[in-house]
Amino acid sequence: MRKLLGAGVLAALALTAPAVARAEDTARFAPLKAEELSPSQKAWADLISAPPRNAKFTVPPYRAYIRNPDLAPKLSNLSDYLRWNTSLPARLSEMAILITARHWTAQYEWSAHYPLAMKGGLDPKIADAIAKGTRPDGMKDDEAALYDLGIAFYRDRKVSDAVYKAALEKFGERGIMDIIGIMGYYDLVSMTLITMQAGSANDSVPPLPVLEK
Repeated sequence: MRKLLGAGVLAALALTAPAVARAEDTARFAPLKAEELSPSQKAWADLISAPPRNAKFTVPPYRAYIRNPDLAPKLSNLSDYLRWNTSLPARLSEMAILITARHWTAQYEWSAHYPLAMKGGLDPKIADAIAKGTRPDGMKDDEAALYDLGIAFYRDRKVSDAVYKAALEKFGERGIMDIIGIMGYYDLVSMTLITMQAGSANDSVPPLPVLEK
């Protein structure tokens, strides 16, 4: 076959044929190797590998954060508070994250936090309705107040007096700020993940359907 094609044709094919590359080589914010890290990047990578995070700097969204080692520790510190130290129980904080993931159709975020929401006590039927873009039936009063506040942010872009009053009664002013903090931070996470084109983090979780606009 090589004789039939001739040297000139073979050379042209070699120049035009696509190179075979590993997925991590072609990924956006491709994972860095430990020896590639600057001192400030390594310091942050060591920090997030310790409990309670036990995180790897090579996984989303951390492999994007590490590109900016001045910003990364500020983001991970904010994440620490919003994940484990707010006034909300895990059932509600994870529900807030799912609402945000649904807004952005952030598959990695959804698949990572769906199991955490279940572990926190959220009814799977509520999460499934959120995935479909519909208002869940059978929500508890605090879940309904949280859902309505989230929809006010993402759909209505204003918070009515009725929605605010319901949230205030259930969460207080501090709790409302915790919800805003969670959703605002996970907006940032979602934007990072969709920029990275991050896929599912957990193949056992059905992906979010694409909703009609």
